[in-house]
Amino acid sequence: MNRYAVIVAAGNGMRMGAPIPKQFLEVGGKPILMHTLNRFVAFDASIRLVVVLHPDYVEFWRSLCEKHDYSVPHAIVSGGSERFFSVQKAIHSLVNTEDAIVGIHDAVRPMVSVATIERCYATAQAMGSAVPCISVNDSMRIVDADGNRSVDRSALRIIQTPQCFSLNLLRRAFAQDYNAAFTDDASVVEALGESIELVEGNRENIKVTTPEDMHWLNLLLTI
Repeated sequence: MNRYAVIVAAGNGMRMGAPIPKQFLEVGGKPILMHTLNRFVAFDASIRLVVVLHPDYVEFWRSLCEKHDYSVPHAIVSGGSERFFSVQKAIHSLVNTEDAIVGIHDAVRPMVSVATIERCYATAQAMGSAVPCISVNDSMRIVDADGNRSVDRSALRIIQTPQCFSLNLLRRAFAQDYNAAFTDDASVVEALGESIELVEGNRENIKVTTPEDMHWLNLLLTI
């Protein structure tokens, strides 16, 4: 089986309030993006990595790789105006092989476990898709124009990445026109009428978005 990992790192990360996008912030001596890439290499040393970057930060990333003597092989693709277009461009860059499985992962989820990655790729190989998730522990309420009401949390899941699919399925999904309702890659595939297989994620697989998340990431890296 041919495996690809598309690491989406084209965002600006405005909520972090940092002078550079959050994927380039250093934690534990190296940028978050390097931690993330290393997780996939730990899973499969032969995996083909594609990093999607904002065009303005391609050279900056290359300078970081030189600074940290980072030599993990990866291709670079310039991102688009929305995540959909960034992933679409990455998919178009891949060699079309019949048995390829592609994992699409947020660059700022550096604590994804190797076990989660393994489950995603294995399930996608068998079923065509795999999306990691965790259960909701907190009580939940729906808020709308009529007020708010409780909801059965046992029916809810928190969705993570990597979201894995066969390359052929992704090519069909991302040939669709863009829709603002596409919140992740699974929603794009689902728009074809395809079902999505859920697999167990890991709670440490947080998406680093705010300064508070950076605090938790520092703690997790020391455990």
